Amino acid sequence: MTSFRTALIGAGFISTTHIEALKAAVPETEIVAIVDRNLTLAKSRASQWGIPNVYGDIEELIAAGVANVAHVLAPPDLHAAIGRRLLEAGMHVLLEKPMSTSVSDCDALTALAAEKGLVLGVNQNFVFHPAYRAARRILLDERRLGPIRSLHVTFNVPLRQLGARQFGHWMLQAPVNILLEQAVHPLSQMVDLLGKPTDVAGRAGKPLQLSPGHLFYDRWSADLMCGDTPAQLYLAFGQSFHAWRFTAVCDDGVLICDLSAGRVTVQGRAQWPEFLDNLVTGASVAGQIAAQSVGGAVGYLTGLLKIRPRSDGFFVSMRDSIAAFYRGIPLGHAPLDGAFGASLVGICETLAAVVPIPQPAKKPRKTAVAKASTAPELVVLGGSGFIGSHLISRLVADGRPVRVVSRAAGAGSPPFDSPLVEIMRGNVANREDVERALVGAKRVVNLAHGGGGSNWDDIKRTMVDSALLVAECAASAGVQRLVHVGSISGLYLGDPSETITGATPPDPEAEKRNLYSRGKIEADRTLLSFAAEKKLDLVILRPGLVVGEGTAALHGGLGFFNNEQHVIGWNGGTNPLPFVLADDVADAIIKTLDAPSLPARTYNLVGDVRPTAREFVQLLVDATGRPIAYHPQSVDWLYAAELFKWGIKRATGKSVDVPSRRDLVSRGLAAQFDCSDVKRDLGWHPVADRATFIARAVDIHRTPFVRAP
Repeated sequence: MTSFRTALIGAGFISTTHIEALKAAVPETEIVAIVDRNLTLAKSRASQWGIPNVYGDIEELIAAGVANVAHVLAPPDLHAAIGRRLLEAGMHVLLEKPMSTSVSDCDALTALAAEKGLVLGVNQNFVFHPAYRAARRILLDERRLGPIRSLHVTFNVPLRQLGARQFGHWMLQAPVNILLEQAVHPLSQMVDLLGKPTDVAGRAGKPLQLSPGHLFYDRWSADLMCGDTPAQLYLAFGQSFHAWRFTAVCDDGVLICDLSAGRVTVQGRAQWPEFLDNLVTGASVAGQIAAQSVGGAVGYLTGLLKIRPRSDGFFVSMRDSIAAFYRGIPLGHAPLDGAFGASLVGICETLAAVVPIPQPAKKPRKTAVAKASTAPELVVLGGSGFIGSHLISRLVADGRPVRVVSRAAGAGSPPFDSPLVEIMRGNVANREDVERALVGAKRVVNLAHGGGGSNWDDIKRTMVDSALLVAECAASAGVQRLVHVGSISGLYLGDPSETITGATPPDPEAEKRNLYSRGKIEADRTLLSFAAEKKLDLVILRPGLVVGEGTAALHGGLGFFNNEQHVIGWNGGTNPLPFVLADDVADAIIKTLDAPSLPARTYNLVGDVRPTAREFVQLLVDATGRPIAYHPQSVDWLYAAELFKWGIKRATGKSVDVPSRRDLVSRGLAAQFDCSDVKRDLGWHPVADRATFIARAVDIHRTPFVRAP
């Protein structure tokens, strides 16, 4: 049996799925290394999975000579350079989708792999989605419905980055990027089913104007001819309802493959007269839907209980795609090779060519302010996020130079395109990045944390240790004031008779809280202890439920959501909730920066307008016209459900803590808030007019983005 020594280039979220897929489907593979510039994350991933080697870049991996296969999980614009270097070093390469960002790069990689006698594959995993494979088998292998005469595909999907207004994300930077990132999924199935198109034509809908000069084409339609078979594709990104399906019209029936639901239905003809034929075939379709829906639910539960292997569509597609690549290595050819990957990139390039090449917006001459010749004295860590964008807008409006440090920092749109803003890419979990960011800083705002995690060790590393790291670097750099922006989730908020003030300490029973809250609790404790010991001027601000332009319509403080249409409340939904506008949080941060002396103080930031969960949801219904429903729940019912889920996880062998009723009660936010201390000490005055609050918190969701003229 061939033995593979595999390295993962990238330690992000998708690396976990690659690891699980390899362990499930390619047991002869030894995962020998993980490579990521963020060594802290890479080491954590390696420790979690027993991977022996961690490297900061691919040159270290190549020099070590430990791997003969590499999975490239880096951002798409890095695929070509990384893939080329790995092939030159003699490794078989599996590239995550898209293969690269241009056909020329794809062709160059394919030629290099052939020259070196190496296997190059592309992980277009949805070609291996179980619903698609079932449809393909019916259409091509069994030819149950006769020749395909036309194919109609709808890809109507949410886009988290758009909803979160992460406009600096790579996929939002150019029209072709969103196609390379998303459209390749349905295109991969179309090309696999019908072959490479001989003719491609397309058009884009009127774009969204994300900011002045920054357009995003969220709707596309394409007409493809694959031999003699026409195919139509409709693409819509940033939608609230996920609908991904294709309809194959054949000589002797119609097949509908619903990728969103994981179902395939076939409607053909029976031997009966037409009226009876409709009854029989209609009943058949209904039976297919019912059987597959029940089977999917049973498969999910039995997979969760480990009665049988995990069977959800995404994981199966990843597992089988990766396994197919490894089966191709001894044969010298991957099933989804460079030519396949290049064909998808080529379609995306053709479609993107129908829209004008984006031109930088012409900006008025700036006469009052120019780029600072010296380093800014104010540094904002994590400044490209939701609260950060509001803060930077205020700072720019006030004419204050600032350095913004973020993992996804980008200067393409306001306010980050201002000459007052210096952009620096960095991670608060990396000491070298933080030290570099704080050079020359006198005041620092930390809005960032080093990521998330699924266990306490990860949360401690990303939220607690990174916060302490920033404080240590601030103390060493002689920073005059550190403003750490935390959250009220670090407090216990379940007692309606208690009034919460800035002096209220973090929840003393941190171990009984969810991982995120526990991280906030321990971060506050650790920072306060460090500041007291090192005499660091530290102020901790704890915003409530932050709302405003740039956040999702449905806030987690309202309840939890199995989907966007239904809010499952944390309680009856009748108690006032501690909302605060993002603009008011930004104002409080600026006032904290400018205050003369506030050593080791903590303040809660809660606005004066506090609708209940039921009221807020109804306001959203009125503003958006969407049928959003609020479902009140009792804490006892929620706790029983959590115990049931805990039992399922324990039955699957997972080591998880017993759920805490205390945590569920705290999530209901029944406690009262008194913010008179921050108003008195800082002169902070949040919006008190209800109509103004509704306009800024709710009405903005009527039309989150306008279309360009």
